[in-house]
Amino acid sequence: MSTQAPTFTQPLQSVVALEGSAATFEAQISGSPVPEVSWFRDGQVLSTTTLPGIQILFSDGRAVLRIPAVTAAHSGRFSVRATNGAGQATSTAELLVTVETAPPNFLQRLQSLTVRQGSQVRLDVRVTGIPTPAVKFYREGAEIQSSADFRILQDGDLYTLLIAEAFPEDSGTYSVTATNNSGRATSTAELLVQGEEAVPAKKLKTVSTSQISASQSRVQRVETSFQASTKREIHVGEGMITQHLAHKTPPRVPPKPTSKSPPSYVSKVTAGRQQSPSPVRHVKGPTPTPVRYANVISVKAGGHLN
Repeated sequence: MSTQAPTFTQPLQSVVALEGSAATFEAQISGSPVPEVSWFRDGQVLSTTTLPGIQILFSDGRAVLRIPAVTAAHSGRFSVRATNGAGQATSTAELLVTVETAPPNFLQRLQSLTVRQGSQVRLDVRVTGIPTPAVKFYREGAEIQSSADFRILQDGDLYTLLIAEAFPEDSGTYSVTATNNSGRATSTAELLVQGEEAVPAKKLKTVSTSQISASQSRVQRVETSFQASTKREIHVGEGMITQHLAHKTPPRVPPKPTSKSPPSYVSKVTAGRQQSPSPVRHVKGPTPTPVRYANVISVKAGGHLN
């Protein structure tokens, strides 16, 4: 287990207290192993025996000394010492007890800010008063408790709310109040945290399975229609001529007639053949009467159509 000498992450702050009121010293300490804490006034160890009525607490790195009702005799230098096997550290502050009073007064007020998402934010105020005012920070009327994300710091009369990493949801109205026996003061400001600009994503066309199925169905209907169109039937009297149209089949030269055929019929059929040179299957049938079909190719002797 690693060791770490004690460190004051939040040192003691001097206090001005009105006679008869409470005075509190507070410090935040880190260290490993957990340090032992001792309190002193003007170099003398403090305890409930040496200073009746005092309250001494130490929990989760937070050391507190509270005097419920101060008198002029309590004035002096107060110190807290933290010690462990790796070393020690000390923090010292003053207690001034006075009969004079002064209401809280902001020497530096909150300032409105606009920041980018992920930025660190500091909200500072400077406030005075006798006795020393109790200072609290609020967001939208709700008190902010000091934590790792929202730290409340004090350095003399400077009070700071430190936001480690700001997000758009941290935007809003922030206020700070300073209160003592003589009065109360408030300062308010706005914080706007701007989010990252959204980069428009490239739109992709979504094709559902139902659309794919519909497309495949249309293709199948087209193929069926094409196959049906390549087979045609021509009825002539009681006979039937069936013509198959093969895709990309070279034209077939029709045979010359071997017998005399009716001139008018041959001319009509020949004219029809020139329009559709595709090969045909010979079907025997009775002597046809002249018909006007574009797909009839030739006439064989005996009146049979080819």
